[in-house]
Amino acid sequence: MIYFLEQEASPKQVAEMLKTLRSYIKLAVDIERKVLAGGGVLHADCEAVLLENGSLQEDVWGADWIPSTKEVTFESLINIRPRKNNFSIEVESEELREKIEKIVRNIFEY
Repeated sequence: MIYFLEQEASPKQVAEMLKTLRSYIKLAVDIERKVLAGGGVLHADCEAVLLENGSLQEDVWGADWIPSTKEVTFESLINIRPRKNNFSIEVESEELREKIEKIVRNIFEY
């Protein structure tokens, strides 16, 4: 199940999102609106939810949340953006990583 989250995720929402991949949650994070969508099989599924809810594609980046270690990872096919100087599936900019991580932690660490 994919959730669109503007505030802290409830334990029930986290449990529902974990049903998809069990050990981690795929996310798409809007760095401008400071919201995310999580729980899809693909990062692109989460990205689609954000786009349907008013996000601009250029503001959306892929990440993962690993609840057991409270780790944020930054690998996703949606991150390949030569126009934004990101040539890899991994978010290359440390500044951008920090923005993404802050949003993810604000929603998942309660």
